[in-house]
Amino acid sequence: MPEPDTSPGRQRLWQALTTASRRQVVVAVLLGLVGFGAVTQVQSRGVDDSYSALRQQELIDLLNSLAGTTQRGEAQIARLEATREDLQSATSRRQAALEQAESEVDTLSILAGRVPVTGPGIRITITEVDGQVQVASLIDTIQELRTVGAEAMQVNGEVRLIAQSSFTDVSGGIAIDGVTVESPYVVDVIGDPDVLAGAITFPLGPRAKLKADGAEPEVEKLTSLDIESVVEPVQPEYAEPGNGQ
Repeated sequence: MPEPDTSPGRQRLWQALTTASRRQVVVAVLLGLVGFGAVTQVQSRGVDDSYSALRQQELIDLLNSLAGTTQRGEAQIARLEATREDLQSATSRRQAALEQAESEVDTLSILAGRVPVTGPGIRITITEVDGQVQVASLIDTIQELRTVGAEAMQVNGEVRLIAQSSFTDVSGGIAIDGVTVESPYVVDVIGDPDVLAGAITFPLGPRAKLKADGAEPEVEKLTSLDIESVVEPVQPEYAEPGNGQ
């Protein structure tokens, strides 16, 4: 076996390699990192250069294709947004139409006397003192109230007044739609209390005519008034089947 070389030069080299200082270790690590980064950059550049093999016209065609795809996507988005707006608008119009129809149904039901009504209004109490209330005077009072916007009316809490109501003089009172009511006549009216009261009390108006009949009318403004009487719908009459003759 050959003898190990123990010359001073080799010994110093071996000692330097085996007893590296901290600075030398740090330098070695930095050099390793720099080398790793250089290799990674070369590899990345190789990937980024994947389009370098394409000709100029091919690159132009590729860009045009991407631009066309983007435009088609934007156009589709615009169409979908327009469709959404149309649907929302149609829904809003439908909801508004339904609400208007419901409001009209409610109004017609009140005018036809088919439903009870609650609201502000006035109560007119007509008491016969030294005479008898004439049908014409009561009709004029009702018409005057309708003219200024009366929404609903009833007499003596039992007869609902509508546009088709009939009035007839009878012994001891007045028949309204076939129901006889007597003095004192209590007329409940829903609407603006101030306007309704003014329609009764203005000079030469309904109150003056009722006084001329020998009655004393009193008007009371109310913040809330219940009209509960209703007009029952008329049931259609069906003829009996014929015998074929």
